[in-house]
Amino acid sequence: MSEKEGKVKVLGEDIKHLPLKELLKRIGPGLISTGIVIGPGAVTTAAMLGSRYGYALIWLIIPIIFMGITFMMVTNRLAIVTGLPIIHAIRKYFGPVAAGFVGIATFLACLFFTMGNISGSGAGMSLITGINWKVGSAILIAAVIYCYFSKNVYSKVEKVITVCILGMIVSFYATLIGVGGPNPGKLGLGLVGFKVPVGSLATALAFISTNAAITTGIYNTYLGKEKKWCKEDLFNGVMFTDALVHIISVVLITGSIILVGAIVLHPEGKTIATPTQLADMLVPIMGNAAKYIMGIALLGAGFSSLLGNTQRGMVLLSAGFDKEIALESKVIRIGCLLCLIFAMVVCYSYGGSPTELILMANVATSIATPVAGLFVLLLIWRKDVNEGYKSPTLLRICMTISYIFVLVMTFSALSTQIPKFINSLKVLF
Repeated sequence: MSEKEGKVKVLGEDIKHLPLKELLKRIGPGLISTGIVIGPGAVTTAAMLGSRYGYALIWLIIPIIFMGITFMMVTNRLAIVTGLPIIHAIRKYFGPVAAGFVGIATFLACLFFTMGNISGSGAGMSLITGINWKVGSAILIAAVIYCYFSKNVYSKVEKVITVCILGMIVSFYATLIGVGGPNPGKLGLGLVGFKVPVGSLATALAFISTNAAITTGIYNTYLGKEKKWCKEDLFNGVMFTDALVHIISVVLITGSIILVGAIVLHPEGKTIATPTQLADMLVPIMGNAAKYIMGIALLGAGFSSLLGNTQRGMVLLSAGFDKEIALESKVIRIGCLLCLIFAMVVCYSYGGSPTELILMANVATSIATPVAGLFVLLLIWRKDVNEGYKSPTLLRICMTISYIFVLVMTFSALSTQIPKFINSLKVLF
């Protein structure tokens, strides 16, 4: 084989990186994923970490950055080299049973999180307007349904979630500035301390698994299809930039929440169970502005996650059974509507408390993530999948490390979550 023929076989080597302006035009799926990830549960968990452990666990953003970018880049690469979004690729290489199981497991996790998002978005409306949270959440659900059944669904979802993310960032950093900002010395020690305080393991693992989940990467491959990403986007910097924007926005938001908890609540030994309590505790420092600032942040978190997460669940379920996955298809639209109705009935019937529902979602995710992650790991290591492309050695190593970490998280979480899950079922049913 000649040198020229050898070069032609390694696809993508001749593609140049796009300038920044063009890159920013082509990104989008990562922002939607951020809106899905940063829901009321993520806000609450981050605030709990700061209030209970101060700066000690701020270092968790490091594995979140590592795993988040790894999962996004590996799944995006696989979608390009196989020509298929991830669950469809799993069906091709491992059969319909594997694809169906991954689809069902990821759908159930999304469904339970939707219930928590209803409560969270309603709480945000209540803080801002003073209306009953159920009325507020019903208004927002009507807005979500409008987005689902209108034209150019992807474009609307992308724009709305981008606005919500900007609202969250402004609100949380306004809060951070309002409380005087972090202590540089303690912040630095927290970033390099790598300590796990007694009793913090379960919460820390939940925080990592929420903000850096393989499910996010899987769904991103379907969003990339809606965005009309092509093979060149794997090599011209679009997909890496999108993954980087996603993880940076996640870290900016969750990091600020941890710091607020560490600055305001930890010195006084106060802890919170819901994000609305954070607004109440900030009133002595920020006055009446606290409830409005936190209301906007919580509304952005709940609404963006509600908007994107319900779609994510239906797309992954449909993909598992090889059905229509386009956001404007009848299957996805009707499926999302039914999910919202079911979630509303359950959420309103049980007083709107998302605690038990989020617990169920964590259990479902604990099962879905390592299973889906296993197939992604196997795919990235297959020679036939990567044939014709430069061997992704670095991605393979990073994916293997991340997956081992996921297994450790799973076994640690399930050892405490399963008994609580059984008890929560008794409460609910």
